Amino acid sequence: MACLLSVCAACSHRDDTRSILPPDVALRPGDVVFRQGSGFTSHVVRVADGGGNYSHTGIVVDSAGHQLVVHAVPGERMSEDEPDRVKADAPEVFFGGMRAAIGAVARCNDSVVATKAARAAWQVYQRGTLFDHAYDDTDTVQMYCTELVEHAYKAAGLSLVGQQRHEVQLPGLHSRCIFPSDVFRSPDLRIVKTF
Repeated sequence: MACLLSVCAACSHRDDTRSILPPDVALRPGDVVFRQGSGFTSHVVRVADGGGNYSHTGIVVDSAGHQLVVHAVPGERMSEDEPDRVKADAPEVFFGGMRAAIGAVARCNDSVVATKAARAAWQVYQRGTLFDHAYDDTDTVQMYCTELVEHAYKAAGLSLVGQQRHEVQLPGLHSRCIFPSDVFRSPDLRIVKTF
């Protein structure tokens, strides 16, 4: 049952390593990306989220002319010795078939705010922020996926989800967290593409 709070883990068990990101999708800094895996954890997250389609989210950034997706996810570390941290992956890796069964791209209605949010997310990545296994969004020392996206946009002057939080109680863990569907339904985002 502890996997319920693996809100950001969307790993699937597919053998397909190709990216599901369509080649015609032109990502921009500040875009919010969503994925759903086909594995058990993704299913549990979606059930806990009230049947939302996505179990993980991240934010697109520009790094010296290269697009990356900054996201906070457990279990995708480079080595077993490393702790789970906020990551920066190429979009093709974020949407790789081993991790994603379906995906979506959403864009902020305000491009200036989106650019600022992307910079804030990049700063979170650069400081080596750890993944927040307690799903506590009352500080920014550690972060989980939706907390990272909300934090980046709030730093840019726009809250995507307001005060929306969900009580999650498991043995040894009580949390109030943001689900991917809360971000997906933000009136400040428009859906660019689902795939």
